[in-house]
Amino acid sequence: MTAVALNMAETPTRRAWTRFRRNRAAMFGACLLAVLALSAIFAGAITAVLGLDAEAVDLASRYAPVSAAHPLGGDELGRDVLARLLQGGQVSLSVGLAAAVAAAGIGAAIGLLAGFQGGLTDSILMRITDGMLALPVLPLLIVLAAVDPTKLGMSADSGGAASVVRIVLIVALVGWPGAARLTRAAALSARAQDYVRAARAVGVHPFRIAIRHVAPAAAGPVIVAATLAMGQVILFESILSFLGLGIQPPLASWGAMLAHAQDTIWERPMLAIWPGVAIFLTVIAVNFVGDGLRDASNPRAVENR
Repeated sequence: MTAVALNMAETPTRRAWTRFRRNRAAMFGACLLAVLALSAIFAGAITAVLGLDAEAVDLASRYAPVSAAHPLGGDELGRDVLARLLQGGQVSLSVGLAAAVAAAGIGAAIGLLAGFQGGLTDSILMRITDGMLALPVLPLLIVLAAVDPTKLGMSADSGGAASVVRIVLIVALVGWPGAARLTRAAALSARAQDYVRAARAVGVHPFRIAIRHVAPAAAGPVIVAATLAMGQVILFESILSFLGLGIQPPLASWGAMLAHAQDTIWERPMLAIWPGVAIFLTVIAVNFVGDGLRDASNPRAVENR
């Protein structure tokens, strides 16, 4: 009797957390992602304790071997690889998180408006969404990243933080359709529920209904989609940086480190292996967490496999 009462007292969030915690792959991904995130957050403190500088050029230490002064060696300009790797983690993870959240926000707003309003608004927004989904994402990103900002009347400064903001905006403007379709589906389902009909019947403002009742129903799928998209964004940023269209010096990113290492890939492969391993581990961890969140929020999908 007590066990039944306790089980009934469990909230949906607590039950989802229990299912997520029992997923070993998801917990491994969460722990790995936490380690990578903490390394990026405290990169400045770690490099300060070790006496390293990610941007200090020392030509005497070009391609320096692993030593106490350079725990992972030096790069083509004598900069410390470990310090660059930590700084690259800050940039790559920040871009991945910011772009995924921005794309999910844009998609959620469009999907919520389409699903809740219906009619002509729904048709127009969904046709735009279908058109965006039909476009090849990577070639579109490359084209947009290659556009010269000065041709559009924007500032010519594309280095440092400006390149980070530019990549986030480009990925967000291209990556929202998936979240829009998920939000629309949840909005259509919620709109047909009795509590939404009751709110409409008593004269509650449509905007309040959408925010208070419909949006929470779409939050779960959108969060899962944003988590899975974060891994794709990190890969896209790495590809753009590898092509010289992404993060610009003096900032480091894992993709930029790979691009700089391609000329000496056979002589000094570790310069490419370290950032490659970092990208691989991050994407794997994000995918594990995303799969775990999806299974935790929708246990029927696991049963039907």
